[in-house]
Amino acid sequence: MSLFLRCLPAFALAATITAYAGESSKPPASPTKPAASTLHGVTVSDPYRWLENAQDPAVQAWIKAQNAHTEAVLAAMPDGKAMTERVQQLAITSTTRSSPLLAGGTLFYLQETPPQPQPQLMAQAWPNGAARVLVDLNAGSGNTAMTGYWPSPSGRYLVYGTAEGGSELTTLHVLDVASGKTLRDALPYAGGGTTPQAVAWDADERGFVYARFPLPPAGAEVRQFDAALVHHALGQAAQTDAVVFGQHYSKVAEYRLLTSPGAKQLAVLANIGDGGPAEVYLREGSDWKKVLGHEANVRNAAWVGQRLLVTSFADAPRGKLLAIDAQGKVGTLVPQREGAVQDIAPMADGFLVTRSWGPDWWAEQYDVHGQFVRRLPLPQHGITIEGIAAEQGQDHALITYAGWTLPARWADYDAKNGDLRTVFDVKPAADYSKVEVHRIDGRSKDGTRIPVTVLAMPGITPNGARPTILYSYGGYDIPITPHFIGPELAWLERGGVLAFANIRGGNEDGQDWHAQGQKLHKQNVFDDFHAAALALFATHWTDRRHLGILGESNGGLLMGASLVQHPADYRAVVAMVGIYDVIRHETQFTNGAYNVSEFGTVSDPAQFKATLAYSPLQNVQPHTAYPAVLMTTGANDPRVAPWQSRKFTAALQNATTSDQPILLLTRMNAGHGIGAPFSQRVGNTAIMLTFFAQELGLPAH
Repeated sequence: MSLFLRCLPAFALAATITAYAGESSKPPASPTKPAASTLHGVTVSDPYRWLENAQDPAVQAWIKAQNAHTEAVLAAMPDGKAMTERVQQLAITSTTRSSPLLAGGTLFYLQETPPQPQPQLMAQAWPNGAARVLVDLNAGSGNTAMTGYWPSPSGRYLVYGTAEGGSELTTLHVLDVASGKTLRDALPYAGGGTTPQAVAWDADERGFVYARFPLPPAGAEVRQFDAALVHHALGQAAQTDAVVFGQHYSKVAEYRLLTSPGAKQLAVLANIGDGGPAEVYLREGSDWKKVLGHEANVRNAAWVGQRLLVTSFADAPRGKLLAIDAQGKVGTLVPQREGAVQDIAPMADGFLVTRSWGPDWWAEQYDVHGQFVRRLPLPQHGITIEGIAAEQGQDHALITYAGWTLPARWADYDAKNGDLRTVFDVKPAADYSKVEVHRIDGRSKDGTRIPVTVLAMPGITPNGARPTILYSYGGYDIPITPHFIGPELAWLERGGVLAFANIRGGNEDGQDWHAQGQKLHKQNVFDDFHAAALALFATHWTDRRHLGILGESNGGLLMGASLVQHPADYRAVVAMVGIYDVIRHETQFTNGAYNVSEFGTVSDPAQFKATLAYSPLQNVQPHTAYPAVLMTTGANDPRVAPWQSRKFTAALQNATTSDQPILLLTRMNAGHGIGAPFSQRVGNTAIMLTFFAQELGLPAH
């Protein structure tokens, strides 16, 4: 097991490993072997294809050698021990709460007390009942994670999902809330990773509909395609659960289930893969009626009374709200307004709407007729609204929000008078109030304005050479939001700078902002990120010798493309669980097919040409001085193949002419990071900051 799977001893063997690092500063050899593919008449060389087979003893030996080399290099960095200790100190906050839901007058939520490995599932009568633990998964290694939970309409029962070792492949369990006992129902293959979990209870609470992959033959592994919705009756075996929707809908089907108050009606938002619009279906008895197709560009929805409200971005790039009645009749309830619609939640006799524009988020109240009532009295800048827990007919809602310097906070909102009262907040381990927030703008290659938020401590002013970490994501409708920086304060305390870029591919400015970073327009994402870096140079926050860049998953792709397109503009790169061989991703890994809606398909000649132009692996150039690079991956990752990181690491190590390290760390009992235990999350931050501190010259503590 890799040393870095455990946060505390990560740098404990620095003295003994340093000798190894000194004796062998070069990475293990990565031989090339002839391989290639021909697409649309173009031959794409693939000399590291042999690294795709994790079962090959030669590949296993390569992974082990790369881990040993990476651990040796990291352990030899003199800042490791101090940075790890400070990150651990900052991570130990007071108890945190997240993901609140209200059902039948009971508040359910997740609670974590650092350094507890996993959160506990809690319940309390809302608003003033005593809290009690319903589910605690912290026994053993902490590698069993909760993937989600779904209370029944009255709150009598609750379904929760679990997954092991970062795999995300979910098994559903049923809990009797009053007794705290888990029933015998255990439903495997209920989504995960490639397709999200989905559960909707029946009105009589005797069963529920859920998303499931086809059951595999005995002894075989599940094939994570062709998910459908099946119905489960409490007490029955999973094998008897029958398909009720989605048979042959799509190989890469994804579903969201929404029930009206009392579960009288059920709606399905059905997606073909990730990142695209949903079709909307309503259940009529045992039949289903499609009321909106992909052309409506629907992204989210909520029941308000017995009407389904959906956000449509068709001819409304910031979003308009459509109301669908029980007969499927559709009408516009709230036309497009200022700000991009992010979420809808019922409350009182109306609803709340969450909106964003760039890095700014806010919430609005509307009455049952869609008339604006008021903007909620939340901070105007620097926060993200993480969720709203509310029930139709109730005048109070729970608003959860956080900001750059503000850990999670819950506020009770009164719909009658507009009052907002804090009912829970997290006590951080340090004073974040002094952190200063600055805003600058970059200009992308096509002239698009790119907002960049810069965080620094008082007195840390632009001097042209501040060690700076620039982060972004750029895809799948996911915005860059003002999140609590937590342990990353360790970077700011020592004079470093953090920067966050709102690049295209996210949805913070609506669906046009997302679409301009998809498919044939993916290069915009990389141009936007480079523009953010150039803005940091132009405003003298940093320079090319002191800029590090950070990204994960689709953001890992962003890192790969950035470093091969502009190797001289970045001094160090941390890329986690990234996609680097985009050409092979679609056809050689399960989740690749789900990503076609975001990346496009290489079976299309124009898309293949555009993808080949930016795919990081195919654009590594020999005899090039590449920056310092640290890549991480998980052996059980269901979203991005671990071989992506292996191939890209090998190519960079063999191509670079600089003396900067190219490192890969593979965690053998981890996945994409979803549900990772506390120690692994803290360890990730400590390793990342240690690497940047070494390479960017962060001042000594």
